Amino acid sequence: MATNHPTDEVVTEEDKPKSKRPKETKFKQQNLPAWQPILTASTVLPAFFAIGLAFIPLGVALLITSNNVKELTIDYTNCKMLDSDSTCAEFFKNISNTGQTCHCTYDNVTLSSLFDQSVYIYYGLTNFYQNHRRYVRSRDDDQLHGGAKSPGGLNDDCDPYKTKTENGSTFGYAPCGAIANSLFNDTFNITYTDKDIPVELIKTGIAWVSDKNVKFNNPSSWASFIKPPNWKKPVWELDTTDPDNNGYENEDLIVWMRTAALPTFRKLYRRVNHTKPEFSNGLPAGQYRITIDYNYPVTAFDGTKSIIISTTSWLGGKNSFLGIAYIVVGSLCIVLGVIFLIIHIKWGKKTESMILLDSAADVAGQLK
Repeated sequence: MATNHPTDEVVTEEDKPKSKRPKETKFKQQNLPAWQPILTASTVLPAFFAIGLAFIPLGVALLITSNNVKELTIDYTNCKMLDSDSTCAEFFKNISNTGQTCHCTYDNVTLSSLFDQSVYIYYGLTNFYQNHRRYVRSRDDDQLHGGAKSPGGLNDDCDPYKTKTENGSTFGYAPCGAIANSLFNDTFNITYTDKDIPVELIKTGIAWVSDKNVKFNNPSSWASFIKPPNWKKPVWELDTTDPDNNGYENEDLIVWMRTAALPTFRKLYRRVNHTKPEFSNGLPAGQYRITIDYNYPVTAFDGTKSIIISTTSWLGGKNSFLGIAYIVVGSLCIVLGVIFLIIHIKWGKKTESMILLDSAADVAGQLK
């Protein structure tokens, strides 16, 4: 009778080397059933016509909606100074006038029809590259969020608008960076001259709610910080009449800090107050006067600036690109569908014949 030697080891299942082979499941062995469409004329052509028939009416609707938005744009880059034949652009060509204010007025601004619903005021800039890589990075989000930082703790991307040394003391710019330093600071006043009534403009409710409530907060102290070089007053005095709109929480600053993607852009400046009876239905047709405090020179970089009075729709502001794009794509699909249909009728093969050819090819392959 055979007996186990005392030194013999019993090999258990746990002691066996584990196989790296995946389990025999359809998922792990990649044997899941799949469906591969066969692109034939009977499936492709209806898709082209369906897309075209869907896109063209949608594009027409979007285009009509955009065209119903009323808009008036006034380019005031070269507006004339009050009581002078010179323009404000020429005024700022003199370097000694940097930091001053040029006043100009447009007396005969005509609205040919009622600007109904809510009316918004925008300012527009051209040839201003807010999308430049170094410009976009030139900010300190922690500082704008209210982070208590010393001047030396600011983001190095803010250079050269990070700190300033005076009389042996180092001060930080609040807010630091090139974006904040180039803050747009022209101001506008509008008067309805037919009745000599000023149009009240609301300076809040123009920024994204998420920016206002989350990204921008005031610090507990402004000590050791000064205004950026190009600013006329410090950030804690941007709006002394409304504490909720002052400091980093100022909505003009918040709107400007959200950089534009293209060199030609517009940003929301104000909302028209429609609580007055004269403007309850919008801005009535008639004559208006726009008074401008011109502080922001743009001709040095070959730019222009404008003020835009506009209504909105469920799509937003006036922009016909989306509607035109849908119409163009839909039209191309219809044209291509017609071309492919003609080709299929004249030179195409029937599906049954293609299946027979495939079957014959399979049989020939098996016989080899």
